[in-house]
Amino acid sequence: MIPIAKPYLTTEEAQNAYDTILTGWITQGPRVAEFEEKFATYVGSKYAVAVSNCTTALHLAMIVAGIGPGDEVICPSLSYIATANSITYVGAKPIFAEIDPLNYNLDIEDVENRITPDTKAILLVHQIGMPADIDNFKLLCDKYNLKLIEDAACAAGSSYKGKKIGSHSELVCFSFHPRKVITTGDGGMITTSNEDYYHRLKMLRQHGMSINDRVRHNSDKILFEEHVEIGYNYRMTDIQASVGIKQLEKLDFIVGERRKIAEKYHDAFRSLNNVRLPIENTGYLSNYQSFSIYLKENFPLSRNDLMQKMLDSGISTRRGIMTTHRELAYRNYNGINSLSVSEHASDNSILIPLYYPMTDKDISFVISTFLQNASA
Repeated sequence: MIPIAKPYLTTEEAQNAYDTILTGWITQGPRVAEFEEKFATYVGSKYAVAVSNCTTALHLAMIVAGIGPGDEVICPSLSYIATANSITYVGAKPIFAEIDPLNYNLDIEDVENRITPDTKAILLVHQIGMPADIDNFKLLCDKYNLKLIEDAACAAGSSYKGKKIGSHSELVCFSFHPRKVITTGDGGMITTSNEDYYHRLKMLRQHGMSINDRVRHNSDKILFEEHVEIGYNYRMTDIQASVGIKQLEKLDFIVGERRKIAEKYHDAFRSLNNVRLPIENTGYLSNYQSFSIYLKENFPLSRNDLMQKMLDSGISTRRGIMTTHRELAYRNYNGINSLSVSEHASDNSILIPLYYPMTDKDISFVISTFLQNASA
């Protein structure tokens, strides 16, 4: 079976984790601090705060941005449910907007039409690694005095107008889940250049403590922490961070290799008149966290039948990106209208395998099997 995704982990990550375990410091400590500093440098932000996963990153971003009960935050429905959940966690209301069917990111005109006096922020998702149009969304937020928060769960290593995703706005949230381009097993990161946000994020992730364990441990004086506000246990461990440090060193290489595979898919499928492939505009560089193919009406099989055919051949695929407003958790949510563009994109898209190292033999087999079914 050719999997849909596979993390690229070597003995280097294992050795780094082993060495960290032997230090005796395995919870949030010096390795986490090192990972944060290196990640901030990589993306070009002043600060980075490591957390347990991207969902907790988004939750904390909502809190420090001042989002709370009665507020509205515009976001895509075409995204993993954690996007909307992070808004709900703080008592705010996710307002689902349409996507641009060419890149699966928010449609800025539809977003503007959904802004009300209760709107406080836009949660901009860089879907499957394809950068959204950050500059124009920043202008929109400035126009209406809104906060811009980036859900970059899939976008580590992607670039927008020559700069890595993670440095363009004040709150950018990343995931290191195994399905992502680099992994720490699980884990997340928030990047910011806002010093106030930085200090509060660090407190909130550790129960609102005024002094973290590393500072207290390294002090030659007795220190007593205070719990300044109600916080959370959203910490990353040093074991995870030690893996992340090695993964980060390889990120640009991994992205380069993934892009080579994506180019082979583009070359193989671009002549088909019954599919639409990912579109990467000038100045936008995707890490190709996933490769999504939209099946047009003249495709000979339904999406689900195609997935079954691929599975029968030994190739794992996934459906198109979910639509949160159709999930049971949100089905009775007040104020949801039909999102026909999002629904159509979700129901007629398929994700095919893409990971490094994926062998040429496996790439060719995925291509030949897809082409066979595209002309069935």
